[in-house]
Amino acid sequence: MPEPQAPGGLDLDRLRRRTVGVLATGQVLGGIAFGATISLGAVLAAEVSGDETLSGLATAAVTLGAAALAVPLAALAHRHGRRPALAGGMAVALVGVGLVVVAAAIGLFPLLLCAFALIGAGQAANLQSRFAAADLATDSSRGRDLSLVVWATTVGAVLGPNLVGPGESVGAALGMPQLTGAYVFTVVAQALGIALYLVALRPDPLLVAQRLARQPATAGRAIARADRPVAARYAITAIAAGHGVMAAVMAMTPVHLLHQGADLSVVGFTISLHVAGMYALSPVFGILADRLGRVPTVLVGQALLTAALLLAAVGQDSAVAVTVALVLLGLGWSAATVAGAALLTEASDEQHRTARQGRSDLAMNLVGAAGAIGAGAVLGAIGYGGLALVALAAVAVVVVLAPLGRR
Repeated sequence: MPEPQAPGGLDLDRLRRRTVGVLATGQVLGGIAFGATISLGAVLAAEVSGDETLSGLATAAVTLGAAALAVPLAALAHRHGRRPALAGGMAVALVGVGLVVVAAAIGLFPLLLCAFALIGAGQAANLQSRFAAADLATDSSRGRDLSLVVWATTVGAVLGPNLVGPGESVGAALGMPQLTGAYVFTVVAQALGIALYLVALRPDPLLVAQRLARQPATAGRAIARADRPVAARYAITAIAAGHGVMAAVMAMTPVHLLHQGADLSVVGFTISLHVAGMYALSPVFGILADRLGRVPTVLVGQALLTAALLLAAVGQDSAVAVTVALVLLGLGWSAATVAGAALLTEASDEQHRTARQGRSDLAMNLVGAAGAIGAGAVLGAIGYGGLALVALAAVAVVVVLAPLGRR
């Protein structure tokens, strides 16, 4: 069989590998920006508002901003390609970072929340980049390519929070408001990310894939797929449900551990291991999705989520058990997200693909926000173990509907 060729005679396999490398680098830069935002958001919200009970609104604003911009960015990508969509999302986030500093300086809480919502555009772009990695992929590489970009988030997620201390020193030297110094690194990372996408993401992977899908050549047949809307809806459900379970349990774990007498170092270590579980092994699940299949790997994720929730319920009084449960929770999220995204991409034809990807990110963020908000009420009513058992209902839905993913 002849080597697939992209339009203009470009080697499709080489273009695919280069695209994945650019997107992975962009994820590192985006992760640095987002990691610093998450680390400082709650503290800034409490400081500016003067009310600690409002500190959670910072993360909620970022999540809702990402949800609101997911569909518009997907529509922009469909019309003009991934380059303007990814760079545009990071540019909006860059404006948000500037407004955070202004809001902190003048002490205006509503402006601060609006700024965090704009920063959510950067998170929406980060989520979209995993789909961009699958634009030029075939069945044998789709899960792996997508998972490599997800894995790159690990680097930024680890570096971002650790820049808070040095950032305060830089911010003090520049005369910036207290707690905003780390955003200097955020601005640099966002600006580099924008430049990277505009300069290096050429030719645009989505535009190339759209042209190939309209050609009967070998490369077109390798990328273009028949539309399977039922399977696509199942993929969206699996991604959103897994994210909702993860967000609900993870959001309440620090509160539960503190109530159990754990110190902040234990809480931080537990969350760090959870984040590592979310991203560090994503290439393993990507390869598994390519070899075992998308739906079987989604079910592997549900098995890991089930183990995590049961362990959290049974071992809720043990910090060690809760930590292990959080690691399993991250692994289950990773398997379901990677395999679900691969399934969504290949179950959608060129006409519907980007729109469904945008709706998937919208659903993912909304369900995650609802899960995190509702988890507080459930925790107060029936405790941490009860919350874990309630979350099993979402896992059961994904397992029961699994046959739809094969249609």
